[in-house]
Amino acid sequence: MFKQLIQFYKASPAKPCSEEFSSRDKRLLKLFQWSTFLSATIGYGMYYVCRLSLNVVKKPIVDEGVFSETELGIIGSVLFFTYAIGKFTNGFLADRSNINRFMTTGLLVTAVINLCLGFTPSFILFAILWGISGWFQSMGAASCVVGLSRWFTDKERGTYYGFWSASHNIGEALTFIIVASIVSVLGWRYGFLGAGVVGLIGTLVIWRFFHDSPQSKGLPAVNLPTANTSQNTVDAADFNRAQRAVLRNPAVWILALSSAFMYISRYAVNSWGVFYLEAQKGYSTLDASLIISISSVCGIIGTVFSGVISDRFFGGRRNVPALIFGLMNVVALCLFLLAPGVHFWVDVLAMILFGLGIGVLICFLGGLMAVDIAPRSASGAALGVMGVASYIGAGLQDVMSGVLIEGNKTVVNGVERYDFTYINFFWIGAALLSVLLALLVWNTKPYKGQDE
Repeated sequence: MFKQLIQFYKASPAKPCSEEFSSRDKRLLKLFQWSTFLSATIGYGMYYVCRLSLNVVKKPIVDEGVFSETELGIIGSVLFFTYAIGKFTNGFLADRSNINRFMTTGLLVTAVINLCLGFTPSFILFAILWGISGWFQSMGAASCVVGLSRWFTDKERGTYYGFWSASHNIGEALTFIIVASIVSVLGWRYGFLGAGVVGLIGTLVIWRFFHDSPQSKGLPAVNLPTANTSQNTVDAADFNRAQRAVLRNPAVWILALSSAFMYISRYAVNSWGVFYLEAQKGYSTLDASLIISISSVCGIIGTVFSGVISDRFFGGRRNVPALIFGLMNVVALCLFLLAPGVHFWVDVLAMILFGLGIGVLICFLGGLMAVDIAPRSASGAALGVMGVASYIGAGLQDVMSGVLIEGNKTVVNGVERYDFTYINFFWIGAALLSVLLALLVWNTKPYKGQDE
């Protein structure tokens, strides 16, 4: 049974291909490249709908007395911790897997779990299911990054990685708009049902249009030297050497720590931003979700142009734009959390700046800077290291935020009031530490050699 499972997920065998790259082969390659890129972007966006559904319904859940703020923080952190472990292990597995089957499985399971969550009042069972969903969620990003490395050349990768990274923001925007609309009309339980249906649609898109590798389609590998275009496989020893090189590289771990602090600030807003606007500023669930969704829409702009700008204007170096947009993230959080009074347009401006900043940082700190300095055949491993650090940070954030929010809540005349002072220092401080850590690898050079 175990051997059959391994065989099912094993990378597709290479089909015979001619040594000459004909015009027909070029047309097929372009068709499969666009199919893989678009399905990865759309499919991973739908992964996010299933991942963020809980964030929209936290306040209604607390108001109904189903779970407390601390319990919601624990539930949220369970997903992040299992996601971190899964992203690390699945990053290594994706390098060797049929990424079509790998990615399809992940979204299918997390969609089914979302369909069940609206009918799960038990805290323990809810946390277990949400944790299982987190592990299967981790199969998405690794598959996509490996797909980009297999289907696009090094010169193209930064640009397409930037466009693909917009899938994060597409998924966030869909969550905060579609799921919030469902919740405002039908209640929080139906928010999970809506997310599950979106996930099932995404599963079909990935299964049909996301392709494993050029070799599996009878085409030469796009990232091998010209003299070796007939080589269709990389043996296990090459994979092991390349992945060990990633683990021994201190710059990768510094970037991972910087990404972890960036993810604290990112998921502080994604996980608790709607709750904060409702509790601190008096917005409705729908209005608060729409404001937070602005950051997701603006994040699309940041991610789409991040790779293009760095590839074309900075020679592929990501350090300068990472610094600029890291500081923008700090400024946005200060504006969002520290501006006195309730001003709709101030909150909107803060989310515009936050979205642009996080959009770029997800692309660079969240993966591309590590992928740049890693051997090509270990792209999934590099992403795995970044993922395990980033989502441990996100998980710790959810627990600490939940505890700090509930611990600084008072009830006056039957009305709940929150003091977010410590939350402000926690979220803004994490964003600032991320910037400082990224400066430590300012002069690190991209990987130029062959895999070894």
